[in-house]
Amino acid sequence: MPQTSLMMTLQFSSSGTPVNVQAKHFLIPGLGRYDHKYSPKLPSKFPKTSIFNSHQIPNPILHQPPVNQSVAAIVFGDGSESRLYPLTKRRSEGAIPIASNYRLIDAVVSNCINSNINKIYALTQFNSTSLNSHLSRAYSVASLGKEGFVEVIAAYQSPEDQGWFQGTADAIRRCLWVLEEYPVAEFLVLPGHHLYKMDYQRVIESHRNRKSDITIVASNGITKRDQDPGVGVLKINTENQVMQYSLKSNKEPVNYAVVEAYLFEGYWEDMRSIEAFYQANMECIKKLNTGYNFCDRDSPVYTIPRNLPPTVVNDAMITDSVIGDGCILNRCKIKSTVVGMRTKIRDGAIIEDSVIMGSDVYQIEDGRESSIKSTSVPIGIGENTEIRKAIVDKNARIGKNVKIINKDNVEEGDREANGYIISGRIMVVLRSAEIPDNSIL
Repeated sequence: MPQTSLMMTLQFSSSGTPVNVQAKHFLIPGLGRYDHKYSPKLPSKFPKTSIFNSHQIPNPILHQPPVNQSVAAIVFGDGSESRLYPLTKRRSEGAIPIASNYRLIDAVVSNCINSNINKIYALTQFNSTSLNSHLSRAYSVASLGKEGFVEVIAAYQSPEDQGWFQGTADAIRRCLWVLEEYPVAEFLVLPGHHLYKMDYQRVIESHRNRKSDITIVASNGITKRDQDPGVGVLKINTENQVMQYSLKSNKEPVNYAVVEAYLFEGYWEDMRSIEAFYQANMECIKKLNTGYNFCDRDSPVYTIPRNLPPTVVNDAMITDSVIGDGCILNRCKIKSTVVGMRTKIRDGAIIEDSVIMGSDVYQIEDGRESSIKSTSVPIGIGENTEIRKAIVDKNARIGKNVKIINKDNVEEGDREANGYIISGRIMVVLRSAEIPDNSIL
């Protein structure tokens, strides 16, 4: 069995020497080498999908195997505990729509493509139907090099393992028999719901130059997330070697050897809350974009080519907003809002500081047969409705003269039975929820 090494992405903030750093995700130790005894030989193979990249970056690493031959990425698209509920009620975190046309996992997969890493495994388990479908459809257009692929590995049971994945380390262990198909020397382990842009080739170069067994890529910045009990603390020395790791909620630290840290200075959002997801969407529409740049020609974001018609705007007033494909906007006012695909906004509606995720289908309202069940409230935003500081999930039916404004200025509220919740004073309308005419929320 060849020796392999591991690179992972985490988040932390640092200060002082030696450095105490804070991390959101768990370190997966002990995977620098793996053994055949954890490689059950199952008869079935998983289908492969491939991807096309028209923006290849020259490989800067000299006297080493090419990245597209020696490095494979392992992307985790979901987790059993999500702070983005109810957006994850019927989908995993990686499948959540963002910035009108994309899913969260597109950012990480695009990082791999733009870094010339063309062997990508996506390990999925919880609420994974939407994510599996997206990955298979988005990255199956053409071949990425001779052996490029995006391969979805869904959680499974076998004679050797009767349960589901018990965490990220267990998921990798259970899938080693698949990962052994190609003779790669390094694995890059990535969370699929984070939003950032990174040239992984620089990480790989540092990893190789330092002859590391394990390298952790971490964000070097102090933010209000530091008070989150789910954030971990890494202690590193002046040579960026990790000395300790612990969670804020657990006082027992774990000591390491042979673990290196690679510090990342750019924008990195780990989507730790509804508020963080909302702010990431709001930042993409600012004139001075300090967040994630979806319009970067040098580092494009890939997703499904949907072949939708252009958006139709009928006497609408739109300012500082992002509008997805295939929308129908009639005599409405939209300000500082992300509007997702196939959204229909009717006459007199006012929408400000909001995220409207759109619809999966068009609903025909002229009496002809529709592919979806007809109800009293059609999909979309009704006439004379007002929406402020809200997230409206897909296929929601918002009636006429509705006000979604958090009228009582509630910080947190569970109104799921009524089709919405409140998180951090942000109104969140559930997927396929129906809000009747004249409702005031």
